[in-house]
Amino acid sequence: MWTNEQISNQSGKVAFITGANSGIGLETARALYQAGAKVILASRDAAKAQAALEEIQQSGGKGSLEIAVLDLTSLEAVRVCAEQFRQRHAQLDILINNAGVMTPPASRTADGYELQFGVNFLGHFALTGHLYPLLQATPGSRVVTVTSLAYQSGYLDFENLRLEKTYDAAREYSQSKLADLLFTQALQQRIEAKGDTMLSLAAHPGVTQSQLSRYMSAEAYQQAVDRFGELMPPAQGALPSLYAAVTPDVVPGGFYGPDQDGGLRGYPILTEIQANARDSEVAKVLWEKAESSTGLVYP
Repeated sequence: MWTNEQISNQSGKVAFITGANSGIGLETARALYQAGAKVILASRDAAKAQAALEEIQQSGGKGSLEIAVLDLTSLEAVRVCAEQFRQRHAQLDILINNAGVMTPPASRTADGYELQFGVNFLGHFALTGHLYPLLQATPGSRVVTVTSLAYQSGYLDFENLRLEKTYDAAREYSQSKLADLLFTQALQQRIEAKGDTMLSLAAHPGVTQSQLSRYMSAEAYQQAVDRFGELMPPAQGALPSLYAAVTPDVVPGGFYGPDQDGGLRGYPILTEIQANARDSEVAKVLWEKAESSTGLVYP
């Protein structure tokens, strides 16, 4: 049973966490800060990020904290945030692509993409690409992308990335989380092909209390609890991300999640990846779409 107490000393490491102002992201940041890392709390809302910073500081720790304003709904804003980070930092040991949005009303990003696909996948694809040179230059660096078991019912409809068809919130969420898992493995393959030393890993939190449920009605939320059982606290839901970020025995391209109730609850272990997230042809098309959408080709 792996917990935060088993995190090794992270002094001297720099970690960048998206969506770090609440829920799983906040607890991931807190744990790395307590272990001694310099943690960058990336959030669209600077005031909320500042409040999170102060809360983490009050809980005590050996590390240091910074804020980065990151709006994943705008590819230009992602570029600016990454450039500002690169100007201030010479290394990046851990990038955790944690931020996400789940089942909102039909809406688009600033670049015209369906919001969940745009934020959960495309914004993080762009962020990782812009930060790749720092990751590449930092020995042993890791990219951890947070996905969801919802990927299991997902499929990539490349003709419906901009709300061209009737909107189905749950379907589009599953699509975005499948894209995250395909991205994780495709990135690892490219890392190995280039001979770089970083690792690309994925994690999912099982059923965890978080602000992802903010678009759910009270009735829908209760139905989810009735279906899946009691939700884990954010600190436990953060464990798979932390495990992937710091443990020495991870598998390149591996997927980590809770070990009980079919991955819904428990403590982190290596998790099997379903066939729909191991389709190399779909992953190739997704990568090409992401490159053309962002105008970004990884170094």
